[in-house]
Amino acid sequence: MKLSEMTCEACQADAPQLTDEQLAEGLAQLSDWRCETIDDVQQLHRSFSFDDFAYAFIFVAQVAEIAMEHDHHPRILLEYGKVEVHWWTHKIKGLHQNDLVMAAKTDQLLDANE
Repeated sequence: MKLSEMTCEACQADAPQLTDEQLAEGLAQLSDWRCETIDDVQQLHRSFSFDDFAYAFIFVAQVAEIAMEHDHHPRILLEYGKVEVHWWTHKIKGLHQNDLVMAAKTDQLLDANE
């Protein structure tokens, strides 16, 4: 099943983080996402470019909407012509399958608006 077709599962504090193999497999299905460590926490990160602030703002609102729908919330930075999105699972202080799913859903939003 494609990541974008999956849904987030409820995650407990003792849920396992992604293994290196699972992360590599997931990243292979995503466009331009990378894993980075911030404050000792692995996160998925992607920068998106836009022609204007209004379109970037609309995209941020759409990402916020799917975050609320799935009860999984990213860090989002909005600037003129640029949006940065970081997905990670706060409860486990690292990456979970949910983060790959939400990254794929974020990509799907971009594809739908092009």
